[in-house]
Amino acid sequence: MPYDPTIYRGAARHYCRGRPAYSAELVPTLTREVGLDGRGRLLDVGCGPGVLTVPLAPLFEETIGLDPDADMLAEGERRADEQGVRSICWVRAVAEDIRGLGLGLGTFRLVTFGQSFHWTDREQVAEVIYDLPEPGGSLVLVVNTVAGRPAPVNPGYPVIPHEAIGELVDRYLGPRRRSGPGFHPDRFEDALARTRFGLPRVIFAPGRPDIVRDTDSVVAGYFSLSWATSHRFGERRPQYEAELHALLHQHSPAGLFWDWPGDTEILIAQKAA
Repeated sequence: MPYDPTIYRGAARHYCRGRPAYSAELVPTLTREVGLDGRGRLLDVGCGPGVLTVPLAPLFEETIGLDPDADMLAEGERRADEQGVRSICWVRAVAEDIRGLGLGLGTFRLVTFGQSFHWTDREQVAEVIYDLPEPGGSLVLVVNTVAGRPAPVNPGYPVIPHEAIGELVDRYLGPRRRSGPGFHPDRFEDALARTRFGLPRVIFAPGRPDIVRDTDSVVAGYFSLSWATSHRFGERRPQYEAELHALLHQHSPAGLFWDWPGDTEILIAQKAA
């Protein structure tokens, strides 16, 4: 399926404000499980605004953040500069372009996908990726997972009314939503098992139990989703946004919501040493 350049149009400025963070233990968990020590190179595929790229970059000598959306890359570069991270090179390309980029990318100690692997032709991309890590290097997929994970105790705030918001979006945009291409509808583990990587290890880092979001953050979160980006509403965006604010106020007059995005699931597939 060809890349649609409009899929995340306008989402970059909402992304980091609206998306809940990964586990606070993600970086130390990866450091321990993959044996990171400041050496080697990192390739973060589908990096978006650098949610994984920026915090992981200090663990490597050099990092490449690869994404097809120019606004996402610009936002990632801005965030890296803001945090004093100077070792990242930002490359505009889709994952399927990696074969063509080939030796120009070099080799890596770690290749990561942070909630982006579902946008790719999974097995095809994984086979191409296999040639990039150095011997013993790894491919790591990172996602937030709620299903099957024990939820922490609510700290006392209303939960985000996702079902009601979804119904509101459907009234404006219809029930058919944009999502990943779905070349392989099965689990990531099964897709990787059919490649040279083989079956990955799956571990979990505990999700953040204390994320409290204000109304603007919740609105930003929905504008960061591929199926609800702001441009999709066209001239009706102000009306939609006003209704969304009213709905959120109805559920929480104080304008604060508890958000538990689940635990951070980490799939680690290692290349043969």
